[in-house]
Amino acid sequence: MSKPIVAIIGKPNVGKSTFFNYLAGSRISIVQDSPGVTRDRIYADTNWRGRNFTLIDTGGIEPESEDIILSQMREQANLAIAMADVIVFLTDVRQGVTAADKEIALMLKKSRKPIVLVCNKADNFEKDRQDIYEFYNLGIGEPYPISATNAIGIGDVLDQIYEKFPEKTEKEDNDETIKVAVIGKPNAGKSSLINKILGENRTIVSDIAGTTRDAIDTEFENENGKYVFIDTAGIRRKSKVTESIEKFSIMRTLLAIERSDVCLMMIDAQDGVTDQDAKIAGEAHEAGKGVIIVVNKWDIIDKETGTLEKYKKEIYDKLKYLSYAPIIFVSAKTGQRVNKLFEMINKVAQQNALRVSTSILNQVINEAIAIVQPPTDKGKRLKIFYGTQSSTKPPTFVIFVNSKELFHFSYERYLVNQIRKEFGLEGTPIRVIVREKNEKQLI
Repeated sequence: MSKPIVAIIGKPNVGKSTFFNYLAGSRISIVQDSPGVTRDRIYADTNWRGRNFTLIDTGGIEPESEDIILSQMREQANLAIAMADVIVFLTDVRQGVTAADKEIALMLKKSRKPIVLVCNKADNFEKDRQDIYEFYNLGIGEPYPISATNAIGIGDVLDQIYEKFPEKTEKEDNDETIKVAVIGKPNAGKSSLINKILGENRTIVSDIAGTTRDAIDTEFENENGKYVFIDTAGIRRKSKVTESIEKFSIMRTLLAIERSDVCLMMIDAQDGVTDQDAKIAGEAHEAGKGVIIVVNKWDIIDKETGTLEKYKKEIYDKLKYLSYAPIIFVSAKTGQRVNKLFEMINKVAQQNALRVSTSILNQVINEAIAIVQPPTDKGKRLKIFYGTQSSTKPPTFVIFVNSKELFHFSYERYLVNQIRKEFGLEGTPIRVIVREKNEKQLI
């Protein structure tokens, strides 16, 4: 199995997002926004006591509400419950036990999942501690008082989550297995590609867009290595998302991207790159995943001299932020070039996990500075003191400077290009975090 999943459940306005952001915020905050692409993150990877796990934030549950939005939030929470290994039931100690809390508790008990009951907003810890006893009436175990805002009592909750995790398996820490999410809009050929790779009809294939509702994991091994292929529901345009179940398919697709090492971004050769393709590809880019652009149905395209290069240029023109991603033209139907995917997947996964030594990185930075001097503004020149790699997946570099304001985007792009020129890093985004030398840093 993959990393355990922890879902945060509760009625609206009990502090779920505050709790989520406290646990995951430091990891999310170092990923700066990329131009032209935004997303609301509802999940994040974090760890406690050496155990990695995925945290899911959900919309609040109002069990009796018929309001469309609240109803959808409730169904979204139901999906998170179904996916979770451990559930954190967050309540508000100031409100006491409400009718909604009782309904949610009943729903959670029916799930038969391990539950950690948390009473938030216990800001006056000694006083509010006396108010938690009524939460025993919910019948789901000991309540733990916390203040998510002031970070009080959270360690005890994390210990309880840790104790309720399923037993760790070898697969959870198996770095040799590459997780591959096959993403794209409906009917781009995602399931057909996986079926061709597996050599059997493991997932439903049809011409009806949206057939695949859930993310489906399939283990696969060949002479190239070990893989887990994650077939996902296609993400539709928002205007087309009318069924609530489609909204949850989107959630599953985003989670599949988050769980993956490499994303195969499927493009329908007949349609070319659509706005929806750009949105989906942007999700993988922002998540820092390795990306391979797979143009499917290439067998039915009329070709002449220069068709392939022209098509590549059109893709990069529309997906400028994926200029680092290799492109392969395949036919899931005939199997054309499908076997070549494995070599590309292995290479991109390696590049996404590449670690560069500080000394070599600074040699590259110093050479780049010698070729193109840093910019100046009003007589003040940008000084770059040194750089270091803070993390992988994606490769993330911290650059220390005299003034962040002088570190223009154009010069950052230049440095990134020089780093790519030296180390390759094909198929993976690169993150750059700029800090002033006297600034407190968390690397």
